[in-house]
Amino acid sequence: MIFFQLFLIFSKIGIVGFGGGYAMLSLIQDDVVTKEGWLSAAEFTDIVAVSQMTPGPLGINMATYVGYTSVLNAGYPPAMAFLGSLLATFSILWLPFILMMLVSRFLLKHKDSPLLKSVFGALRPTVVGLVAAAAMVLMTAENFGTPDTSFTQFIVSLSLFAIAFIAVFRFRVSPLLILALAGCFGMVFYSFVPA
Repeated sequence: MIFFQLFLIFSKIGIVGFGGGYAMLSLIQDDVVTKEGWLSAAEFTDIVAVSQMTPGPLGINMATYVGYTSVLNAGYPPAMAFLGSLLATFSILWLPFILMMLVSRFLLKHKDSPLLKSVFGALRPTVVGLVAAAAMVLMTAENFGTPDTSFTQFIVSLSLFAIAFIAVFRFRVSPLLILALAGCFGMVFYSFVPA
């Protein structure tokens, strides 16, 4: 049954995941963490971080990990968990692949059509909304702390977020530089202040 659920969930996420991996995050979080309970919120946050350090698209990395972990946690042996990871990865890809094969010729033929341009114009705010939802999904106690558990960690996390946001969007500082600086600051800060 878990294999069928993996197939349905990741097929659904794949077909509506316009905008890439970040746009899929809120959909994956809703199904995998909230509805099915295959991952905890902390595990979800961890796999998002790990997915950023490994090669490949975020959505595919998430599907592969969730497929493996959910089948393994359901009591199946590692060989079956490997099949679960393959199934989830295939499921997130097969419908978008077929859809793109079917519509690519049409899109190339009518790329200058005002109707097509207006459809893509309407999709842009949708993609921005999905990416914003992904940002909200990642604003959790695991990432920022809470004022109740560690007020210092909470304030430092919010401050780093605000500084990074302003640096990237207002002053056009490279996101890679921001990540490196935030990582260095975090290593220094948390070596002196416990989390």
